[in-house]
Amino acid sequence: MDDLSKRPDALSLANCPVSRTLEVVGTRSSLLILREAFFGTRRFQDFTERVGIGEAATAARLKDLTASGFLEKVPYQEPGQRKRFEYQLTDRGRDFFAAIMSLRDWGETWVSEGHRAPWRFMHRDCGAEVHTVTRCSAGHDVHAEDCVAVREPRPAAAEKAS
Repeated sequence: MDDLSKRPDALSLANCPVSRTLEVVGTRSSLLILREAFFGTRRFQDFTERVGIGEAATAARLKDLTASGFLEKVPYQEPGQRKRFEYQLTDRGRDFFAAIMSLRDWGETWVSEGHRAPWRFMHRDCGAEVHTVTRCSAGHDVHAEDCVAVREPRPAAAEKAS
């Protein structure tokens, strides 16, 4: 495997999962809508008010997040009212929890000017505060300085095409 710090190129970055993720959730409003979904927000008007964006922007972001599989529209009906839809996290959306938590942890450390975030996630079973941790597949906690980015070997089909 090649060390990417020595030879980054378009091929090694073409299928980058960070880039592809940002294509889906790379707007501020998309990330804030997902944050609100983790808080339990489900209804269109609540997303609009809590994220602080207009209805057109809310509709566009909810449409994008639904189309990309982070949220699903589920019908509901209040007594005496017409049928409406609420938005619920899918498995894909729930798997994004660590990313939201990482952003919160980083933001609280580096851009909150000494103020704690006004919200926390607590572990339901023991009551302890939840934080993100990066671990290798052998179970060791790691930091950026402990890692090196490497390129996976190219599949045989890709080598023949080039």
